[in-house]
Amino acid sequence: MKLLENSSFEAINTQLTIETGDCKIIGRIESYSCKMAGEDKQMFKQFCQEGLPHVLEALSPPQTSGVSPSKLSHSQSGDEGEGPLSDKCSRKTLFYLIATLNESFRPDYDFSRTRGHDFSREPSLSWVFNAVNSSLSVAAGEAYSRLQPQLWEAIDHEISLAECDIYSYNPDLDSDPYGEEGNLWSFNYFFYNKRLKRIVFFTCRSVSLFMAPRDSGIGTELDLDLDDGSYRGQEEEEEEEEEENMDEQRYGALCGQ
Repeated sequence: MKLLENSSFEAINTQLTIETGDCKIIGRIESYSCKMAGEDKQMFKQFCQEGLPHVLEALSPPQTSGVSPSKLSHSQSGDEGEGPLSDKCSRKTLFYLIATLNESFRPDYDFSRTRGHDFSREPSLSWVFNAVNSSLSVAAGEAYSRLQPQLWEAIDHEISLAECDIYSYNPDLDSDPYGEEGNLWSFNYFFYNKRLKRIVFFTCRSVSLFMAPRDSGIGTELDLDLDDGSYRGQEEEEEEEEEENMDEQRYGALCGQ
């Protein structure tokens, strides 16, 4: 996967870091080419040892709607679905999604153990459009309202949204790159255009500003004050003992006269 330069995305990304008083929004949009070369080809060869590229891989139902698209179609036709993992994509597409995560979060995270159940296929563009706009409008208010038209226009220009399959990454807490303490919510969407052989990755999170980092040093000053107070107490006791000894010496001298 190769990160493609996009000046529009770069300009938007500078506006996707927004402080709102009690939280901070941190987002970015990136475009990747699905043309494999070098390291990607080697990784894909290893990936295919677990299954051929055209084999379908089961995905989880989308969190956006709570009901997978295929289950909706089954219920409308009167047929039973195939269970909770009824959405599928080819293993080649799954590899593209995993490779995008690796490229976007490298070198801090490795997604080589990520599987199909960590991803979902979204029901439609409108579902994703509403989910993103709702999250960012509530969190960022007017700052996002001004950015929204420019953001979606830039994504559409890069990837042709009407032609895209849209996937999301919804890992468990242990696998989540945004799973640290203080993270309020996050989303990770992949807009995949098979004709263009391109993926636009839109990732965003909201972080609480009230969660103190573990290494912030809070409590250190209190500890120092307590230590200092203890030290002062010892000094006062020693001074009192010296005064008592001096009084005893004076008393002894008077008695000896």
